[in-house]
Amino acid sequence: MASLWRHGDFLKLWSAMTISEVGSRVTREGLPYTAVALLGASPAAMGLLTAVQGMTAFIVGPVAGVLVDRYRHRPLLIGMDLGRAAVLGLVPWAAWTGNLSFALLLGVAVAAGAMTVLFDVAYQAHLPRLVGKEHLLEGNSKLAISFATAEVLGPGITGILIQLLTAPRAILIDALSFVVSAVFIGWIRRPEKAGSAEHEEAPTLAAAAAGFQFVRGQPVLRALALRTGTVFYFWGYFAALYMFFAVRELKLQPAVIGVVVALGGVSNLAGSLLSGHVSRWFRLGTVLTGASLLPALAAVLIPLAPSDNWLLAAAALGASQLLGDIGFPIYSVHELTLRQSLTPPGILGRVNALWQMLMKGLLPLGALSGGAIAGAYGARAALVVSAVGAISANFWLFFSPVRQLQGVNILQRED
Repeated sequence: MASLWRHGDFLKLWSAMTISEVGSRVTREGLPYTAVALLGASPAAMGLLTAVQGMTAFIVGPVAGVLVDRYRHRPLLIGMDLGRAAVLGLVPWAAWTGNLSFALLLGVAVAAGAMTVLFDVAYQAHLPRLVGKEHLLEGNSKLAISFATAEVLGPGITGILIQLLTAPRAILIDALSFVVSAVFIGWIRRPEKAGSAEHEEAPTLAAAAAGFQFVRGQPVLRALALRTGTVFYFWGYFAALYMFFAVRELKLQPAVIGVVVALGGVSNLAGSLLSGHVSRWFRLGTVLTGASLLPALAAVLIPLAPSDNWLLAAAALGASQLLGDIGFPIYSVHELTLRQSLTPPGILGRVNALWQMLMKGLLPLGALSGGAIAGAYGARAALVVSAVGAISANFWLFFSPVRQLQGVNILQRED
């Protein structure tokens, strides 16, 4: 079987995704920094900035799924890249002309978030068409390496750019990265037909909900979806409280926190490099359940970190990052490949959209819940709830057909 290293069109998509992912890390940090440093946004305003992006995923997800299943993917991908470039370009323009406002940042976050949902749904549906099912695992593994590399390099690059250029100008770099990404995707030469759902009747609520109905009736995908929704809700607690806990309760210095987070990035990259190989060593069910459980178990170390010894506290957080983050890409690569393999092409966009809604929609909801529990009982108690909840999410996999999956042959079955 030929490697994707010889697949020119995949290499173009891979290059596009790598460039835009690194650039996106600039905006992920740059927008909140702009809101706080230049506009003096309050904590409530920052919470709103995060929450609206989750709401966007819920609203846009069903529409994105229908569009991806009905129309050709490459024009959608190029359009979303150019659209994000234009929207993000408003931030440096507004700063330069003196028109920067929190309302504008909110609008940019919503618009860019909506287009990102559509882009992600489209690329996940396009990959099987581009490389075939026999190369899905390899393709997803290589893309995961790009995401992990962006996580490792992104924070450092972002800090340097913000320091040298200011946050609004740094966001311009991300806008330009989307233009470059669009060029690479436009360079793909493989002919593409419209989706197999193009001749369906006009989009309706029933058509938009078809992905949900399919997943509900497919035992493996149903278990994967229930696990995703549960775990991302509880990971939202960590998203809201991790930095607060490290700074306020553990009294860790920024440099120490930076080292701890960097350990997680390195671990994530290691998991991405391993993701294309572990299914050769273990049964698929073992890979999925083990890689899902490992981050949840590692999360228990965080609330166990002592407040009176910064070295032991840093060691606990560092161990959590090293042990847990290696599991994330291994699970996500195999879960996505399995989802792409089990779903018919004509509905894959809507199934992918359901995952976007579960991940991006429930994470901020969990963040709000975690903040409320922390306000009443303390951050440590909320993090304990989060860890226990993340562990419990794995019961959806253990008590389902997922645990019995034998090997990667299921990932290569024919329609």
